Amino acid sequence: MTPSLTLILLTVLPFAAAILIAGLADRGRGVHALIAAGASALGLALVISVAGRVLDGGGIATSASWVPAIGLDFSLLMDPLGLMFAGLILGIGLLVMIFAHFYLAEGEATGRFFATLMLFQGAMLGIVISGNVLLLLVFWELTSLSSFLLIGFWRHNPDARQGARMALAITGGGGLVLIAGMLLLGVVAGSFDLLTILQSREVVQASPHYPAILILILIGCFTKSAQFPFHFWLPHAMAAPTPVSAYLHSATMVKAGVFLLARLWPVLSGTELYTVIVTLVGLTTMLFGAWVAIFRHDLKAILAYSTISQLGL
Repeated sequence: MTPSLTLILLTVLPFAAAILIAGLADRGRGVHALIAAGASALGLALVISVAGRVLDGGGIATSASWVPAIGLDFSLLMDPLGLMFAGLILGIGLLVMIFAHFYLAEGEATGRFFATLMLFQGAMLGIVISGNVLLLLVFWELTSLSSFLLIGFWRHNPDARQGARMALAITGGGGLVLIAGMLLLGVVAGSFDLLTILQSREVVQASPHYPAILILILIGCFTKSAQFPFHFWLPHAMAAPTPVSAYLHSATMVKAGVFLLARLWPVLSGTELYTVIVTLVGLTTMLFGAWVAIFRHDLKAILAYSTISQLGL
């Protein structure tokens, strides 16, 4: 299998699994868990198969024109940063799928649950291997929508419904702010291709729009990764089933903001404005989350606030 085909298959696999599980919604939870775990395991195997080439500095990329009028290409890129996060998403995802099989009670809507989990997994993978910032934004908002469905899985629980609405409002709203920042970044850089943007540091930082670009993108990252003062949605999201809390709100979705900061480091970092904002927000979040976690007794509350602290770190 060619590296380009591997990337495409890696992107398509979780969505195909989600459709298959939804189509077999009337089957038992064993079937649903098996499909979800099998797709996660296959995806992890695909990542491992290209790890050597990526770590040797070769990298993998493929691109196809999608909406050329606005600069949106279906462009995929696997570099060491994307490799690490893809391994995290699929490795922990595999464990969570197995755990969820034994966690959910008999008679629950396991088809809906596992299909939405795989939809989320595909969206997260899309974020970390997108080679076009507009494509990244599509996947970014898809994580917020799938998270909303997963947090509110227990519809009879008022706390779950409130947590789902709050998470969607904060992360979805932050995503809209991020869209504005990314559009400005692409216009200033002259392209929405990620590699082109990463090589445009001087142009971007010399632009009068740089402060606006930076602040808008940072707001998007801070809301997704539950940074102060946007941290409050994460403890409420813990009303979700425990596999959702473990996968989305401790292991993967909340890492998306951290990932995007690392991804855009070459083009945005190095200025006093960047250093002051990121350092102050991260330090405040780290200390605040750790302090609050000390006084919590519920395990999910401890998980939520300790996660917030570590994201700040």
